[in-house]
Amino acid sequence: MIYKLHTILLGFFVCLASCNNNDESVSSDLVNRNFKMGFTTWSFGPTEQDVEDTYLFIENNSDIYAEHIDNKIPWNAWINNLILPTEFTNEINGRVNRKIHTKQFLLSVSLLNSNRDELALDFDGTIPSYTNLNDIEIEDAYFRHIRYLVNQFSPDYLVIAIEVNELRLRNESKWNAYKLLIQNVKSRIKQLYPNLSISESISLHNLYEPNIDNPTEYIDEVINHMNQMDFVSISFYPFIKNQHSRNEFQQTLDFLHNRITKPIAFVESSHLAENLLVPNLNISINGNETEQNNYLETLLTNAQQQDYEFIIWWAHRDYDALWETFPIELMDIGKLWRDTGLLDEEGNERLSFTTWKTIFEH
Repeated sequence: MIYKLHTILLGFFVCLASCNNNDESVSSDLVNRNFKMGFTTWSFGPTEQDVEDTYLFIENNSDIYAEHIDNKIPWNAWINNLILPTEFTNEINGRVNRKIHTKQFLLSVSLLNSNRDELALDFDGTIPSYTNLNDIEIEDAYFRHIRYLVNQFSPDYLVIAIEVNELRLRNESKWNAYKLLIQNVKSRIKQLYPNLSISESISLHNLYEPNIDNPTEYIDEVINHMNQMDFVSISFYPFIKNQHSRNEFQQTLDFLHNRITKPIAFVESSHLAENLLVPNLNISINGNETEQNNYLETLLTNAQQQDYEFIIWWAHRDYDALWETFPIELMDIGKLWRDTGLLDEEGNERLSFTTWKTIFEH
């Protein structure tokens, strides 16, 4: 099993081997991956030690990692020049103080709420009033928000808005104003940080074979938008698309490769290692660690073949302990990604972790 991915990758270099008849060169290419591997800092448990253990795991098993800021935005403070909420500054300071300076760093920030159909909430549960998403007050506030976070974290890569194609799916009337807003904010950030690579992420599982009217128009619109980025940022959870086989995974990745002209990075991804049952959401999806490993092998293989910038696995370990602390209204949705770790909830290694380590160490 630990050499299975190397065997798969070998096929991609057969042509090279036949051209130069140099097996040693082929072996060298095989073990020298051309993409970075990492995780988000999503903790498996609620305690300070759980968080520390998460960062330690990342330090030992990654060459890039991501802070994923997908929560509330202090709109009122940014708009009215007020003191930032302590809840916000404490969270950011805690993450900054844990920064792993020996690793490359991705900062992902969400402009949108969890349903991706409206602005993210403020800390008091409201959103700012606006006529259009690109109102100057919204633009200025989000620019200040991003500038603050970039100043705090000094990232190598920035995802300036998360899963933006879902706004086009769920609230199409706001899409054009969104594009104007984010382009203006990006331009202002670029003036301050001209060497910072900036992107907006899309959810591939909501782009490939969408169950909507006029899917071609939607796909073309999103792809055209993404091909204007410094790099193309992908969020992909195959089980959400009810995909289970290598062939299904590969077809979706081929769909992406055939349309994208910029460097690709998987900024968040994972796959089930256990069955998922959420009765309240009418969800029942089979999963197991072999299937999870099949997806990881497919993803790593394509990362090598297609010269991805990096891949970020969402959670290194199942977060059952953290999930137990969720508010009741979040437990159903929070369960979706709970059992996708390379380690199970007890910290036991899955097949996928063996695959990860084998490739990471080469």
